[in-house]
Order: sequence, then structure tokens, then C-alpha cells
Amino acid sequence: MELDILALVILFFSGIMAGFVDSIAGGGGIITLPALLAVGIPPHQALATNKLQSSFGSFTSALNYARVGLMNPKELLLGVFWTLIGAAIGAYVVQLFRADALVSLIIVMLIIIFIYTILTPKLGATKQKHKISHTLFYTIFGLLLGFYDGFFGPGTGSFWTMALVLLLGLDLKSATAETKLFNFTSNIVSLSLFIYSGLVVWMAGLVMGAGQIIGAFLGSNLVSKKEIKFIRGFFLVVVALTIIKLIWQNYF
Repeated sequence: MELDILALVILFFSGIMAGFVDSIAGGGGIITLPALLAVGIPPHQALATNKLQSSFGSFTSALNYARVGLMNPKELLLGVFWTLIGAAIGAYVVQLFRADALVSLIIVMLIIIFIYTILTPKLGATKQKHKISHTLFYTIFGLLLGFYDGFFGPGTGSFWTMALVLLLGLDLKSATAETKLFNFTSNIVSLSLFIYSGLVVWMAGLVMGAGQIIGAFLGSNLVSKKEIKFIRGFFLVVVALTIIKLIWQNYF
């Protein structure tokens, strides 16, 4: 598919903005999918290309968070393994069923997360004692959220972050960092399927990916320097925008 210079410039700067937002609180797809559709890429190819460009951002964020010491990938290999398995199953099952059947449930769950976060201002302010073992957590949520991201996707980062805070007792900085590694894992699995299906628009994805690297680097550096209060506020904004986008997209 041929894209003109203006379209590529739009995609590049959309990638920067999305990478920045996604590295802090997830939800970069709110920016990237509309941008891909706006330059004339068909919906099924836009979804595939979105996975390519978002892989650049999630990888950059994860790498930078590991560099500044907010997470250690070696300690998360079990979660990465089960996320990979879950995402592979989800990417296969989505071809058999309609993913949009989940929309109403996902909107309700995101609203609950939004309200709960507002009502608990100290949530994720400091590290707490974990409520279940790390092995059990990464097995269950790796499979569950990996499956969900491979099957449908919107809100995955928010669900990971909240689960890590509530059940493993991580603060919001550490939870945000770990989330990016798991996002990258499920992105790669979904992307592999789309590449096999020949749906990826490579030029668009690579240009946006370059923007994603810049935005993700800036955003992940900002998280390492900012207080939890800033991350919490950013998280709430992104969750709210995701809810609005899903409602508008599916009911209006």
C-alpha cells in the first residue's frame, strides 16, 4: 500500500505521542488506531500494523525500565512464558469467535478500575505485602491477560497494572514497568500471526515504530523521575479515555 509523505509524517508524530502515553499508563492505541485509519489504511490492516508499531514502543519502555532498575526481566520469565502461551491461544481463538462480544464486559471492568482508583488515593503509593505467590500470580494472569490481549486487547495495560498493585503489592512505578514487558510479549505473538496472514503495512508500521521508540524513551524516563501521584493521575486519564473510546466506537 502506497502512503504519501504527509501521511507518513502524521503517523510518525502519532507514534511519538502514543509511545509517550503508553509507556506511562498504557492506552496508546487510542492515538495510533485512529491515525492509521485516518491515512486510509483498511481496518484489518490497521489492526495488524498497530501491533507492529506498538511492539517498538513496549520493547523500548521495557528496556529502559530495566536499565533504570524499575524491573528485572530475569525475575519475570515465568510471567513472560505464560503470557506468551495465553496470547498465542487468544490470537488463535479470536479467529473462531467475535471479539466484540466482550466489549460490554470490558467497559464495565474498566469503569470499576477507574472508580476504585479514585476512591483509594493511596493505591500503589508504596509497596505492600503480596497476597498470592508470585508463581501463582504469573501463571494465572499471564494466561488470562495474555489470552485477552491476543483475543481483543483494549485496556490490557490497565488490567496488568491494577493486578500487579492489588495482588503482588507493587507500587505504581514498578507495576507500570512490569506491565510493559508483558505487553511486549503479547504484542509479538499477535504480530507474528498478522505477519503470517500478510496484513501488516510495513512502511506505516516502521515509521510509527520509529516515533514509538522516541515517545516510549521519553515517557519511561519521566516515570522514573516523577512521583506516584503523577503516574496515578495519568493512569486515570488514560483509563477514562479508553472507556469513552470503547463506548463511542461500539454504541454510537
